[in-house]
Amino acid sequence: MNINLNIFGYFIYLGITIFIIIRVGKICYQNGNIYVAELIPNHAEICQKINQVLLLAYYLLNMGYCAMTLISWQKILSAAQLIETIGVRTAIIIFIISILHYLNIFILTRYIHKLIK
Repeated sequence: MNINLNIFGYFIYLGITIFIIIRVGKICYQNGNIYVAELIPNHAEICQKINQVLLLAYYLLNMGYCAMTLISWQKILSAAQLIETIGVRTAIIIFIISILHYLNIFILTRYIHKLIK
């Protein structure tokens, strides 16, 4: 019986990464409201909208990237290769999420006051 390990790997990879993306997104969204409100006092509605846009962009970028990476997978021939591929691809997503998080903080703290004036 010839089992296509790529299909199996896709489901595992997407399950893990979508869980991570949604979980981190919710945490950042909840804590981001407080952070953005500190940066823009007395503008609660603007803070909420900025945080919603950041969350939407975060979800679209990360989930889109996850889906796009599926086409670049090599044929998986063994369980060890499957685990390695999933581990590397998941690590890349986690790295991207962390870079985006720090980039958002940098942009918000540096340029937010210019936006509200």
